[in-house]
Amino acid sequence: MVTVISLGGSIVAPNNVDIDFLKNFVSLIRSFIEEDNSRRFIFVVGGGGPARSYQNAYREISQGDNFKNDEADWIGIMATRLNAQLIKAVMGEWCVQDVVTNPGEVDPLTGHVLVAAGWKPGFSTDYDAVLLAERFGANLLINLSNIEKVYTADPKVDPKAVPIDKITWTDFRAMVGDEWVPGKNVPFDPVASRHAQKIGLKVISAAGKNLENLRNILNDKDFIGTMIYG
Repeated sequence: MVTVISLGGSIVAPNNVDIDFLKNFVSLIRSFIEEDNSRRFIFVVGGGGPARSYQNAYREISQGDNFKNDEADWIGIMATRLNAQLIKAVMGEWCVQDVVTNPGEVDPLTGHVLVAAGWKPGFSTDYDAVLLAERFGANLLINLSNIEKVYTADPKVDPKAVPIDKITWTDFRAMVGDEWVPGKNVPFDPVASRHAQKIGLKVISAAGKNLENLRNILNDKDFIGTMIYG
């Protein structure tokens, strides 16, 4: 059984590395592997605070016409690779393969955990996670970020925004659009959403810091979050 988790950089390193979260996250994953030796996990790690900080610096320094989306994406990708290398290291003996940087060229799983990072410009690590779910036959992807549920609009901007328990890909994509912009703040990458809908992948979007809720998701119990499907 392979479980793919898109691990948002905002929970791994919102500004600096969240050491307490990582300790507890590793402990939770280890407990599942020890209880069931057949379980396999794939973590695709985002860039978080370091990515935004460096991208903002590039945006401010380059000023207008000199700013290139591809360059901003590469900066974010490098941040994801740093975070992913940390996740691989803290997983210890459970993760024996190198960090994956190209989901199109990945070896079969040889350990209990595989860690992946950003690939190339044009999308976020969410898309990499969808490709890996497709590659390894997972029908569910867990998207952990700093939001508890998907809302009808940005609740920080629109006080009338309401949380959503379930939503189809068609309706979700109508909300987030089809265009990817480096650093874009959406619950799930538009490019990833398009491919997830194409292959019929279900995505659960949930708050990454709520590890008891993640335990419930992994145990197929009731959870707090949004299911995107169809």
